[in-house]
Amino acid sequence: MSKGKVLIIDDEEIVRMSCQRILVPEGYEVRTVASAKEGFGILEKDRYDVVLTDLKMPDIDGIEVLARVKKDWPEVEVIMVTGYQTIHTAVQAIKLGAFDYLEKPFTPDGIISAIEKAVDHMGKKEQARS
Repeated sequence: MSKGKVLIIDDEEIVRMSCQRILVPEGYEVRTVASAKEGFGILEKDRYDVVLTDLKMPDIDGIEVLARVKKDWPEVEVIMVTGYQTIHTAVQAIKLGAFDYLEKPFTPDGIISAIEKAVDHMGKKEQARS
C-alpha cells in the first residue's frame, strides 16, 4: 500500500531522479516532471498529497507554483527545495502556505522526513474534515 502520492516539479533531472530513488523504496508513489506547466496539468487530472518543487525554474518559479497549488488544490502540501536559500524567500514561501523549505543539497533522511510530516499533516486535516 502506498504511503502517499508525491509530485516532484524540478527542471534538474538529477534532482528528480534522486528524489524518486529515495522515495519509491520508502513506499511513496512518485511522479516527476520538468516544468510547472506539466505539473499543473497532472494536478488537474489526478490527486496528490505533496508537491515538492524547486524554487528557481525557467518557466514558472517555485513561489508561483506554491501560490497556484494553494489556490487551486489547497489540500495539497507543498515543500520548496532550493539551492538559493535566503531568509526573504523562506519567509515568503511559509507565508504563502509552504509546508516546509529544504536546502540543496538535501539528505535522503531530510527529504523522507519532510515528506512523511507533510503526508501525516494532510491526513490529519482530512480526518478533521470528516
